[in-house]
Amino acid sequence: MNNTTALSNHMPKAALPEKGKNKRERKFTRKSIASDFKRHKFIYLMALPGILFFILFSYLPMGGLLMSFQEYKPKLGILGSPFIGLTNFKDFFSSIFFARTVGNTLAISLLELAITFPVTIIFALLLNEIKNIKFKRTVQTISYMPYFISMVVIAGIIIDFCSSRGAITQIVSFFTGSTQNLLSVPEYWRPIYIISGLWQGLGFGSIIYIAALASVDQELYEAAQIDGANRWKQTLHITLPGISATVIIMLILKVGTMLSVGYEKTILLYNSQIYETADIISSYVYRKGLLEFNYGYSTAVSLFNSVINFILLVVTNYLSNKYSETSLF
Repeated sequence: MNNTTALSNHMPKAALPEKGKNKRERKFTRKSIASDFKRHKFIYLMALPGILFFILFSYLPMGGLLMSFQEYKPKLGILGSPFIGLTNFKDFFSSIFFARTVGNTLAISLLELAITFPVTIIFALLLNEIKNIKFKRTVQTISYMPYFISMVVIAGIIIDFCSSRGAITQIVSFFTGSTQNLLSVPEYWRPIYIISGLWQGLGFGSIIYIAALASVDQELYEAAQIDGANRWKQTLHITLPGISATVIIMLILKVGTMLSVGYEKTILLYNSQIYETADIISSYVYRKGLLEFNYGYSTAVSLFNSVINFILLVVTNYLSNKYSETSLF
């Protein structure tokens, strides 16, 4: 007995039984968690409303995804509606609306990615170069204001300006000779959507880049000036590398929402004359679900949209982590 005890005392820790080791680790983990809760109980209490919000409005509603596989009847509910498998998905993939809605959604998303995304960064860089504080704050305030205007008001402004007698229509007619309502011309829908979105979100979207620019070490600029670098070279070799991690993260998030173009502005502005270029996945889900009461079908389309976004997010995050070592997870 004494020999066994002596032998166990001289055994290396790695040779101790894994079962006892895991038990001690679990006990230590539970003790640490309990101690952390006790020490930071007020912080956890402050976080409780946010946790409850996501549980109630993000996780519990996910049970409604069962409707995608049902011929949903409100009278029967989710548990009583007949199960039809992948029929809703097959109907969507085989319909004429599949190519149109997915194509329009991707077209708008790619235009936003190619125009709005870089312009927002350029705007932040230009603001960062302004040395007059009063002028800089004035520009920031003016550029932020449209973001806080209701989408209904924004849509009303666009409708008035793009009407047959609107200011924008008159400018366009100077070059084209046509005075028809711009919102009735399919070819004009995407430029109207992108330009109005850029005007509304340019200032607010630049906030995160301005914050990132403030964290760039100013001593690097002083060293660059001593070496004879002008402002353009300083931007290329100091500013852009300094905010590259933020730009990559925002790019990942943007690609991860490629198919999540908001329906609000589309529904407020589009009409049957421009469905060919204006109809997107979210507006199609709105029509099928709330106007035609086809809840199972609209849920299936929405689920397809979410799955594709998730795949895009994971793939983009993987590529970013592989080639730039910056990623969300």
